[in-house]
Amino acid sequence: MKSKGLIITLSVLGGILLIAVIVIGWGVSTYNKLVALDQGVTGAWAQVENQYQRRYDLIPNLVETVKGYAKHEQQTLEEVTNARAKVGQMVISPEVLKNPQSFQMFEKAQGELTSALTRLMAVSENYPNLKANENFLQLQAQLEGTENRIAVERRRFNEVVQAYNTSIKTLPTSFIAGFGGFGPKAYFQAEAQAQSAPQVKF
Repeated sequence: MKSKGLIITLSVLGGILLIAVIVIGWGVSTYNKLVALDQGVTGAWAQVENQYQRRYDLIPNLVETVKGYAKHEQQTLEEVTNARAKVGQMVISPEVLKNPQSFQMFEKAQGELTSALTRLMAVSENYPNLKANENFLQLQAQLEGTENRIAVERRRFNEVVQAYNTSIKTLPTSFIAGFGGFGPKAYFQAEAQAQSAPQVKF
């Protein structure tokens, strides 16, 4: 009778141990998946920063090229230079993804730089010699290519963030996310003025 009770006890303990191993295995697997998703967000962020850096590096050459032709467009040139300086002063790390206010400040500074560059490109329309300058044309093409790359990397970043945010909010993964300190990440969003169609006046 004692051996039968011992067998039942060992079976129960074996069952509990098996369940514990399964739960621990699931927890470790889920945690590792969240780490991989988090690293994916960080990697996508690095690609966005890489394209912003490329644009940042192109701007001085572009400004100098325009400056030679458009001497009385000083205000536009200063706006571009100031917007670039503002972006350059921001210390951005992957930690900004956890802070919506810092992320919005980053987006705002990049938006101001984009706006200033758009005005600078519009200035070139007034100067046929500048528009024909090979150096300017190359810089303009590089800048346009960079803007396209920025848009692509921002879209990819948002896709990776969506997968990550969905994962940390889905049951039962949300328990491991909460335990492991995995919080939601911010998305890139359209600027407020992008919601309304621009007015074109001739």
